[in-house]
Amino acid sequence: MSVVAIVGRPNVGKSSLFNRILGKRKAIVEDFPGVTRDRHYAEVTRFDKAFTLIDTGGFEPVSEERLLVQMREQSQLAVEEADVILFVMDAREGLTPSDSEVAAMLRRFPKPVLYVVNKVDGDNLEDAAGEFYALGAEELHTISAEHGRGVPDLIDTIMALLPETSADIENQDEVRLAVIGRPNVGKSSLVNRILGYERVVANPLAGTTRDSVDTPFLYNNKRYVLIDTAGIRRKGRVSQKLEKFSVIQALKGMDRAHVVLVVIDADEGVTDQDMTVAGYAYEKGRAVVLVVNKWDTVEKDNSTMNKYLDKLKVSFKFLAFAPVVFVSALTGQRVTKIMSEVEKVAAEFNKRIPTPGLNKVLAEAEKTHQPPIYQGKRLKFFYMTQVSVRPPSFVVFVNKAEGVHFSYQRYLVNKLREAFGFDGVPIRVNYKDRERRG
Repeated sequence: MSVVAIVGRPNVGKSSLFNRILGKRKAIVEDFPGVTRDRHYAEVTRFDKAFTLIDTGGFEPVSEERLLVQMREQSQLAVEEADVILFVMDAREGLTPSDSEVAAMLRRFPKPVLYVVNKVDGDNLEDAAGEFYALGAEELHTISAEHGRGVPDLIDTIMALLPETSADIENQDEVRLAVIGRPNVGKSSLVNRILGYERVVANPLAGTTRDSVDTPFLYNNKRYVLIDTAGIRRKGRVSQKLEKFSVIQALKGMDRAHVVLVVIDADEGVTDQDMTVAGYAYEKGRAVVLVVNKWDTVEKDNSTMNKYLDKLKVSFKFLAFAPVVFVSALTGQRVTKIMSEVEKVAAEFNKRIPTPGLNKVLAEAEKTHQPPIYQGKRLKFFYMTQVSVRPPSFVVFVNKAEGVHFSYQRYLVNKLREAFGFDGVPIRVNYKDRERRG
C-alpha cells in the first residue's frame, strides 16, 4: 500500500488535514504546538486508491529543543518511506524561515511534494498565499482543512500521483507469514531458526534489517512465504534511532500477510509499541500468534509462565483469541511450536461454515440470550451467512441493524467461537437491515 506523509512546522494544521482526509477524527487536535508528538497512521480506503496516511509531529528545523528535535527526526523518517509528501504551511502566519528550511530538506528527496497552504478561509488569504511561491513550488494547493475548502482538489492530485495498485492475486495454496515487532526483539534470529539456516543477517544491534525480506519455504508439504519486516535503522543524517519507524515497515509487511507473528521481548515485557503494532494486525483482520522471545533469559519458577500469560491477556484484550508461544531464538527452545501454531491458525483463517450450521447457532444464541430492545421493539435476527474467508467474515440480516449493541455483537462472536473454533483469527460480523416478509 502506498504511503502519503503530512509534514510541516508545528501548529500549521497537519492533524486537521489528517482527519479531513481520513474522514473522521483520529489525531488529537489542539490549538498549540507539539500536540502530535509521534506519527499517527491510518489506512484510507474511501478514494479511488487506498493508501496509508501518516500524520507527523511538527518539523522545526531551527529549534534545538529536545522535543522538537525528536519530532523533526520522526518527520524525516516518515518522508523517507513516503510515496507522496504533503508539505503543509500556514497562510495566516505567512512564509517563515522554517518553511524555507523544510522545503530545502524536501528537495533532497526525489519524490513528489505537494505544497499545501492551509487556513485559507477567504479571498484575502488566497491572495496572500502567493508569497509561498518563493519556495520554488510550481503549484500551491490552498485549502482550509478545518472547513474542507480545497481538500477535494488536493485529493484528486494525490490520486493522480499514487502508483496504480495491482490486485494481489490470492493463492489459496500459499500462506504468507509476517514477523513483526519492535527493533531488537529477535525477529531476524527467529526467522533464521524457523527456516533452519542463516537467511537473514542477525545482529545484536537494533535495526540491522532495512527492508522486508521474503523467503518461500515448505512446512509439512505446504507452501509458505515468510516476510521478515524491518526494524528501525539509522538512515541518512537522522541522528537518533526512533523505534516507531518500524511501524511503517510492519504495516507494509502486514498488507501482504495472512498470519502475523507478533514478537515480544520476554525481558522487557509488553510495551505500548507492541500493543500498537499488534493493534494494526487486528485491524487488518490478520491471524495472529504471539511469540514471547528470549524466554531462556527469564528467571522462572512453576508459576512464571502462567503469570506472564495473565499479563498478556490484560495487555492484549483485543487478541484474546491468539495463541501464545514462549521461545528462545538463541537456543532454539520451542521454536518448532511456532509453525505448528501457524499451521493451525492458517487453517482456521480459511475455514468456511455452511449456512445451516450458522443459523442453528444464531437461533440457539437468541434463545439463550434474547436480542436487545431497540426503539421499543425487540430486534429480530433472520439469518446469518458467511461471505468470505481470510478473515472469516459473516453477515447477519436483522430488522434494525443499527440497534445491535456492541455487547450483543461480542456475544454472537463468542458463540461462533464456541461452536466452530476460529482459534487465532479475528471474526468479522456485519449487520444488515432486512424487513420481515409477509
